Amino acid sequence: MTPWGGEEDQTSATDFDLDQIVSNGELIALALTGPETYYDYRGKHLGTEYMLCQRFTNKIGVSLRVEVCRDSAEMMRRLQDGEADLILFRNSPKAKQLAWRIGDDKPDLSKALREWYRPQLLDEVKKEEDYLHSSRSVKRRVFAPMLNAKGGVISHYDAYFQQYCRAIRWDWRLMAAQCYQESTFDPQARSWAGACGLMQIMPTTADHLGLARSDMFNPEKSIAAAAKLIGELNHTFSDIPNQQERIKFILAAYNGGANHVRDAMALARKNGRDPQRWSDVSHYILLLAQPEYYNDPVVKYGYMRGSETAGYVDKIMQRWNGYRGVHTPHTPGLSGTPQRATHEKKKFKI
Repeated sequence: MTPWGGEEDQTSATDFDLDQIVSNGELIALALTGPETYYDYRGKHLGTEYMLCQRFTNKIGVSLRVEVCRDSAEMMRRLQDGEADLILFRNSPKAKQLAWRIGDDKPDLSKALREWYRPQLLDEVKKEEDYLHSSRSVKRRVFAPMLNAKGGVISHYDAYFQQYCRAIRWDWRLMAAQCYQESTFDPQARSWAGACGLMQIMPTTADHLGLARSDMFNPEKSIAAAAKLIGELNHTFSDIPNQQERIKFILAAYNGGANHVRDAMALARKNGRDPQRWSDVSHYILLLAQPEYYNDPVVKYGYMRGSETAGYVDKIMQRWNGYRGVHTPHTPGLSGTPQRATHEKKKFKI
């Protein structure tokens, strides 16, 4: 009996098996950050084991919550204490069976997983993940990077770039270069992750910036929202005194997230490099793809696909130099041909 006279709930943490998980509507998994398990990618969660587990939770009709741990010992302790339902370990190379650890008190969940899993699922998930990181997962038309080189007209949206860059003291040609990298000037561009419009704003970011989701494909409003976000990131990285250096950090954060950039800065500082110089920090942006670095105690947000972010910054800086007439090696060619769509139905990488 409870103190107020009712019957005491006889279900304890150790009795929380499949029926209770389904009734509660959520399965809790523990994982270490990493490309094979679980990581954040532009605001979305990916990782082979995570995506595999998500298929299982979809089948039983519950949501999936993953909590990241620092090491295997923490995961085992929390599983034994009933704080989670299973651990997402990496599959064995042969992948004949799941390598996940399930609580000993959950025989029904274990049985359901064994009956559900088949080795082909792993291949299907890996193909899906490869697709999400490929050019085929982004729908956009490709326009010329320069509308009229002789007249100095970059795009149809130059007036908007100029208007909204004034308030943030940002070179409008830099935003144009960024826009081309994001959407190739296609206002209808859409990524698999849900990023929309000229500046590829994510829906949750749009909510934060006050951009109505119904306006995400509106060219002017997309540019205005991006300018607002750049202004916020400029404040976030105000500890970097050199404006030219800060630009690169802002671009990196726009693409890969400010938290990952801060992790790379912490690694640079720890290893005796300059955390306010992009050439030093970009080195660790790349190294955040390696366990030795994304598991470092100074790293708070784990694994990062750093090569994509480093390449994003480099390409924008090269195109910006091209728009300004500054010669740099490998600057993308700026065609003066009229701007028109090519292969309208084809999908291209952002």
